Amino acid sequence: MKKISRVIALVLGFVLIHSCQKDTTFLITETSVGPLTKSTAVREMESTFINDSVVGDTVRINLGVSPKKIEIYEKGGKHLLTLTANSDSIPTVENVRVMDPRYVTEKGIGLKSTFKDIQNKYDIKKIVTTLNSIVVFPKGSNLYFTIDKEQLPENLRFSTSDIEAVQIPDDAKIKYLMLGWE
Repeated sequence: MKKISRVIALVLGFVLIHSCQKDTTFLITETSVGPLTKSTAVREMESTFINDSVVGDTVRINLGVSPKKIEIYEKGGKHLLTLTANSDSIPTVENVRVMDPRYVTEKGIGLKSTFKDIQNKYDIKKIVTTLNSIVVFPKGSNLYFTIDKEQLPENLRFSTSDIEAVQIPDDAKIKYLMLGWE
């Protein structure tokens, strides 16, 4: 009887430990996006995304030569990530563009988030105005968020002058979520 209770306690312990582990499949941190880490070499993409499809110049990847762009798709065809590799002697990922809204940052920000969500979770370092969008850079982070100018008031849509955070509507949606590693 003691053996059975010990076995049951052991099994319950394993179940409890396993259930407490956080699922990182779609988690974005400063050094990782899902299974991809800042130090993952381009030639390791196939093994890193073993359950997904890696699309790029596979001959170049297998030779260790950095292709310009690598796309990661789920087996069902859903576009997950677009990666840009650096040109180091052992190429790694330099930039990650998140394509799937299931990916969220440690603070809960993803493609379904709004500018207000960004402001509530991050201190904003700067906002850069481009021709068609604004790019929001949080302090102390490698992340950056792009918001289409169509989300802005009409008087700001065609302007190239600097835009302040107070001018951006709270409900402005994120168009692109990117992570840059250098």
